[in-house]
Amino acid sequence: MRQILALCAVAFLPAIGEAFYFRDKIPWQTPVAPSEYATLATAEGWGSDVVWVDARADADYASEHIPGAFSLNEDRWNELLPLMLGKWTPGKKIVVYCSSQSCNLSRDVAHRLRTELHLPDVYILQGGWEEWLKAHPK
Repeated sequence: MRQILALCAVAFLPAIGEAFYFRDKIPWQTPVAPSEYATLATAEGWGSDVVWVDARADADYASEHIPGAFSLNEDRWNELLPLMLGKWTPGKKIVVYCSSQSCNLSRDVAHRLRTELHLPDVYILQGGWEEWLKAHPK
């Protein structure tokens, strides 16, 4: 039993050392270029040239969302995408949001819109739904 514990300790030492050394260098979130973000003020300034896309779960969208926003999430992508594309026209900007700045759902949806559909002017709302609520209290 002592030998097994000793072997485990020796085996874990390099992993523990590496985890300690690289603790600040691990990308916990998908890297997003600053140019892919839009502030709420900027997005609202675009007025009717914006298509708002809510990347949150269906229940969150049903509860409340930005007025006029379309639900488009990974779970129902094929079903919801045609509805959103029906309101998009060339020249309009797409602003995708999810619950907060740390939420990756908006990043994933924006990435798919850019890479799979080659849509230009796709942005992620900086601060997400939380930012909207701060600016538009009930």
